[in-house]
Amino acid sequence: MQPKIALQLWSIQEACQKDFKQTLKDVKKAGYAGVEFAGYHGLTAEEVKALLVELDLDVAASHIPYEKLANEYEATIAFEQAIGNSRIVVPYRSFPDFAGWQNFAQELKTLAEKLSKAGFELYYHNHAHEFQEVPNTDLLTYLTAEVPALKLEVDTYWVAFAGLSVEEYLTKQAPVVGLLHIKEMQEDPTESTEIGKGILPIDRYVAFAKKQNLPWLIVEQEVFQTLEPLEAMAVNYQALAQIMKEC
Repeated sequence: MQPKIALQLWSIQEACQKDFKQTLKDVKKAGYAGVEFAGYHGLTAEEVKALLVELDLDVAASHIPYEKLANEYEATIAFEQAIGNSRIVVPYRSFPDFAGWQNFAQELKTLAEKLSKAGFELYYHNHAHEFQEVPNTDLLTYLTAEVPALKLEVDTYWVAFAGLSVEEYLTKQAPVVGLLHIKEMQEDPTESTEIGKGILPIDRYVAFAKKQNLPWLIVEQEVFQTLEPLEAMAVNYQALAQIMKEC
């Protein structure tokens, strides 16, 4: 199966804040088939859904802080159902000790069961600290072992940033990888850049996604050297689409 290409809208957050509707039109014009939300900038669920239908954009997933899921569950899930989303991604958690992660795992287990009954899949999105915060412990492996319904949205940049081989890690975690963030790495200084301008073997990540029949490759960029975010967004789509053709 050929994964579709989506954009994590955090990449162009300032444009989204300025004019969310126009920015989604720009995303569609650039070629993206879908988006991963990181907030809705004042639009109602009905307005978001109407815009998605108008532009023929799919919802790849939504990043939702765990606190919002815990404290505003009913309203949050109703919103996600209304816009046609089926994947909820917890984007970040950190704790001062392993006990915090143990408690979090139990909370995730309860949340995953509730979400499953409502028709959602639960994901966790990594940064680098999950490999470093607890000595000799891969917290992603721990979470997925404790929460069988949990899937991983693997951010390839942050795995590499943590000093791991992304290919080896993806192979090891293959059964629980459900989504990939495709984020390119510039070597000096170490920060994200446009796809094809950095040092990561993006083609191998795409090959993995195809082999695993992943539904989406989600583009994200957090730092911009020469291009404006909207320009980089378009360049990233073209570069990734070309890699997918060649794989």
